Amino acid sequence: MYNLVTMDNNANVLTEKVAHVRSVSIGFFVDIGSRYETSDINGASHFIEHLMFKGTGRRTPKDIAEELDAVGGQLNAFTTKEYTCYYARVLDEHFDLAVDLLGDMLFESKFDPADIDRERNVIIEEIKMYEDTPDELVHDIFAGSIWRGHSLGQPIIGTADVINSLSRDSLYDYYKTHYNPGRMIVAVAGNINHDAVIDRLRPVFEKREVKESPRQVNTPATKRQITCRNKDTEQVHLIVGAPGLKLDHEKIYVMQIINTILGGGLSSRLFQEIREQRGLVYSVYSYHSSYHDTGLFGVYAGLSKQNVDEVLALIFKQVRDIQVNGVKEEELHRAREQLKGNLYLSLENVNTRMSRLGKSQLYLGRVVAPEEIINKVNKVTISDIQELAKEVLDPQGFSLASIGPWDDCGSLERTISNLL
Repeated sequence: MYNLVTMDNNANVLTEKVAHVRSVSIGFFVDIGSRYETSDINGASHFIEHLMFKGTGRRTPKDIAEELDAVGGQLNAFTTKEYTCYYARVLDEHFDLAVDLLGDMLFESKFDPADIDRERNVIIEEIKMYEDTPDELVHDIFAGSIWRGHSLGQPIIGTADVINSLSRDSLYDYYKTHYNPGRMIVAVAGNINHDAVIDRLRPVFEKREVKESPRQVNTPATKRQITCRNKDTEQVHLIVGAPGLKLDHEKIYVMQIINTILGGGLSSRLFQEIREQRGLVYSVYSYHSSYHDTGLFGVYAGLSKQNVDEVLALIFKQVRDIQVNGVKEEELHRAREQLKGNLYLSLENVNTRMSRLGKSQLYLGRVVAPEEIINKVNKVTISDIQELAKEVLDPQGFSLASIGPWDDCGSLERTISNLL
């Protein structure tokens, strides 16, 4: 059971009491991410996330790093395409400290020019590290290819050229525009009292100026693209996929079932056939990412270049089989139980509970109870799966992105032609 309060300056606060634990997780969700950036400031949201740890009027960067460490707590943050989250997990007796620290960081950070220049170098090194991680980089190449020219296809981290060009004034103006209570959700889960949480958070927000900066969502036009980036790596890292469903789509749980059966675990079709039965890959999986207005479905494989044609054919064979023949009843039952188990096991962690509160409120305007999710998952039928697979997973509409020692992009077209 959760509680929701909207503060006078429009910040939403959600709490969920978990009485059997000693910990509390608190997250500040800011409704800003890389998709809301123009190309000339791409990476600003992530840059600002770094700067929130660089000191305030009351705390040095060392103080910020040490305060929760000293009481066994955790402090971290991350930036996504659509929001930025700052969170802490502490023993319940240190909740006030976590609130004070996070509030100080989010509203009183100094944006010192010297700190900005130092952190600029840190982010440039992070970009270089990312470039050296092809199994992660290929996901950005895929999104950037299928949503070419749209901000949703931009890398969250930005590019070195843009990061080097961002001035202190441009970063601070961006921060002042978007870091206001009207674009924030605070989620708290753990051994807490709702009224006490509200009383503690009210002073953090009460003097903060509210600016009207409504979310601007411009839905991307999807473009079928084939992008092969040649790189001297041991493996080819590739993704094939197509546009998916937005988070509040009525068939979202059908999509989750399809993803689970196709490539969502060790028992999935792709893992069993491509890795276990044929030994062609070490890693192969499917995924589905959802956003406010669209989604993305993809299948990833890391493999030797001589196996690309065969693996592509096997991927499309399984996709086609679901479209033509559907799935078996035992597969559907296993997928339902897998999703149910994943959901309930994740709720044993207060960080996950906190994250569910914040993301649900951000995307849906309400928190969906676990029982409601399971009920909808249980209603998915084989005909639902087959129908959606035909609608969304048409091989002729699939895009491809790869990075590695392989540049025969025509292989995709030949594979699809042979399949059909």
